[in-house]
Amino acid sequence: ELLARRLPAGSRNVAKEFGEPFELGSVRVSLHPAGHVRGSAQVRVEGARGGVWVASGDYKRQRDATCSPFEVVACDVFITEATFAMPIYTWRETSEEVARLARWWGEARAQGKSCVVFSYALGKAQRLLSELWQLGAQEEFAWVRGEKVLLHGAISALTGVYRDAGVEMMETSTVTEAGEAGESAERDEAGDGGEVIKPARRSAKRREIGPCLAIAPPSAAGSSWMRRFGPSSRVETGFASGWMQVRGIRRRRGYDRGFVISDHADWPDLLRTIRETGARRVLATHGSTETLAAYVRECMGLDSQPLEMADGAYGGEECCATLHACSRRSTRPAQRARRSRRWRRTLVRGVMHRRRGRCTF
Repeated sequence: ELLARRLPAGSRNVAKEFGEPFELGSVRVSLHPAGHVRGSAQVRVEGARGGVWVASGDYKRQRDATCSPFEVVACDVFITEATFAMPIYTWRETSEEVARLARWWGEARAQGKSCVVFSYALGKAQRLLSELWQLGAQEEFAWVRGEKVLLHGAISALTGVYRDAGVEMMETSTVTEAGEAGESAERDEAGDGGEVIKPARRSAKRREIGPCLAIAPPSAAGSSWMRRFGPSSRVETGFASGWMQVRGIRRRRGYDRGFVISDHADWPDLLRTIRETGARRVLATHGSTETLAAYVRECMGLDSQPLEMADGAYGGEECCATLHACSRRSTRPAQRARRSRRWRRTLVRGVMHRRRGRCTF
């Protein structure tokens, strides 16, 4: 059902169970859980002459109640993502970050402010709702389960699919529904003899919602949708993403808070996964590919290279976040390329210290 909502109307898709092999031309193919979002899969391909390739796509190793956990698939060649392939990207427990978010929400609510958390519409938003619900089992955060989280329309429909699949999450409604409910309550208070609310005033009342917690896609930041929560002095913003590990990115984007919650593997989990697959050759794609490939060659002794992808063949909201975060860089290609090469050389030198033939970081 998620595919039906994400793909254009009339698109044809064939569902396959995880681990169910099928023939595709001269190769045998099967899909295995990637743990990225609900339904995300790695692709295992076995040739007629032997040899197994696995393409991971986006994946994570952290616990996530909204999707099937990552499955290690033994292979000869492993094509791995490299979105966060740098040692600085090491995730804390998700529950710790969600507890920070809940405390921020509670403090803002006490001050009469609304909190808007920007998050990717598929996977991340539903994971936040699930994690908040689980957090409510703790005595300190028991109040959370009595609250309703407001959602942007782009997130609401996808959240319904998760809820229909039995995923336990916070109670939600759309911002539009909350505004209409508030307006209806005011009309009821006025009664039959009350003052008639003029259309302009009704619109103003519909815009001002709060205090509350709302989740919206990054594209909603700075849009007219944000006016629904009243003046900016009554709204605090946050962003839930692995990119928030770098505080400079949060400051440049202008968020009040950053929560390091990612649906991608961090640096330790990328290395752990490569080791566990038993692959003799590793191809890195989408992200810091040169850094990861160099480390795998020099420190793990495996054959590894970056894998170039066709334009537009790989990308998503995390990729878009990178582009936004780097928007202040020079647009001159030559200058940008020189800066990138210097940055990678510095990073690799910092990661790889040769001591008696061994690498440490």
